[in-house]
Amino acid sequence: MIKQIFGKLPRKPSSKSPAGDPPPDGIIVAGGRSGPGRKIGFSCAAPVGAANGAAGPAPAPAYDPLPSFRDVPASEKHGLFLRKLSMCSVVFDFSDPARNAREKEVKRQTLQELVDYVSTVPGKFSDAAMQEATRMVAANIFRTLPSFSGGEGQKGGEGFDADEEEPAMEPAWPHLQIVYEFFLKFVASSETDAKIAKRFVDHSFVLRLLELFDSEDPRERDYLKTILHRLYGKFMVHRPFIRKAVNNILYPFIFETEKHNGIAELLEILGSIINGFALPLKEEHKLFLVRVLIPLHKPKCLSLYHQQLSYCITQFVEKDNKLADTVIRGLLKYWPLTNSSKEVMFLGELEEVLEATQEPEFLRCMVPLFRRIARCLSSSHFQVAERSLFLWNNDHVRNLINQNRKVILPIIFPALERNSRGHWNQAVQGLTLNVKKLFIDAYPEFFNECSLRFQQNEAQLREQQAKHESNWKRLEAVAASKGTSHDAVLVSQKVSFLSMSTTGPRAAAGS
Repeated sequence: MIKQIFGKLPRKPSSKSPAGDPPPDGIIVAGGRSGPGRKIGFSCAAPVGAANGAAGPAPAPAYDPLPSFRDVPASEKHGLFLRKLSMCSVVFDFSDPARNAREKEVKRQTLQELVDYVSTVPGKFSDAAMQEATRMVAANIFRTLPSFSGGEGQKGGEGFDADEEEPAMEPAWPHLQIVYEFFLKFVASSETDAKIAKRFVDHSFVLRLLELFDSEDPRERDYLKTILHRLYGKFMVHRPFIRKAVNNILYPFIFETEKHNGIAELLEILGSIINGFALPLKEEHKLFLVRVLIPLHKPKCLSLYHQQLSYCITQFVEKDNKLADTVIRGLLKYWPLTNSSKEVMFLGELEEVLEATQEPEFLRCMVPLFRRIARCLSSSHFQVAERSLFLWNNDHVRNLINQNRKVILPIIFPALERNSRGHWNQAVQGLTLNVKKLFIDAYPEFFNECSLRFQQNEAQLREQQAKHESNWKRLEAVAASKGTSHDAVLVSQKVSFLSMSTTGPRAAAGS
């Protein structure tokens, strides 16, 4: 009797049970976003020789294609859709292209069928379908990105040349591309209910999606950019979180590493987001401009994302003209001193900002701004000088300068005069003469006043230089007359005082 009772109790599974066997080489059975492995809905034939106890490793389970959606009645399509999603959650190893070649092709065809089905689904997706779809996508795309020694991963390092280095391409792209295409169509589909889908496309999912923007493969980043933009538009509840998460990616890039592959794509998304900001702008958005966008001009690799950054900055100024002063002073704060190519980019962006600037904001920043432009006009790098002279080709900028000529012309006149006299580049000399002609034709009297003042200042500088040289000669003469061998020389108080009085800041500037 007791034996019969014990016989009905469940037995502990044997350690030799095939249920605990790992999957065959090259196949990873994914368990959703972070869970353990799970059963998948496709047929796995029994291992050959298992029944007769044959020794040796068990062969790979059969990864056979499921029926096509066209071959089953409408009532069974939903179940087939779930089974195909489960089947595509199996991830293959692409480090060896020859391994599991047949299974990889079966999965590729199945993924393509899923893409076609999502595009033509007859009704709303069920909760189970949404959950299984996000699990399949997570199993395929979420992974640890490899650290490559070359490519765009080193874009923030010294000596990086974006034109010479080739980015590392993702070997699993034949599957990844279709998975991304599936997810893009799934998110964009009108049959996907955002109120239900937000339970599966949650904050954790969005964070892991943002981590993939550091991928070296530009094809993957392009898909991610489009998908994140769709998510931002469809899931309004996630919008503040997405903006905050993007900020948390940009902060370390600006102030710590200066290394990230997806800054241009993230800024392109932010440009569209900024374009949709309602007026008046929230304080949160203005802080984002000051704390994130303006400091993004600091990294050395600015050229890789400057076009997108400039668009974001210009969008802010066009939405709120009062921000022009903040933006211009921010550009002056991060203005490059030894990088001529960055200086040319800054001048181009400055012109776009000035084009959206009104006179009240221009008046607040014009003095420090044109002191910087005067230095650019005097630059020995012809592209910097040339780009700064191109500002006068912009009608709006030229009107702002003309309206405030009494302040601006005295600041830039010395640079214009020295350029016209002896800049080594003929193109810069020609452009300088054109700018001078604009002032001469419009305001001849004021131009002559500035010219006279410049000549007087030059004469004073030459006089100070002559005094400086005379004092040094007097000191040398005293030292030569009183000095014998290596004895110390006592210089008279009068000579020492004259020397000190003419070596002040102005004399040093004149020399």
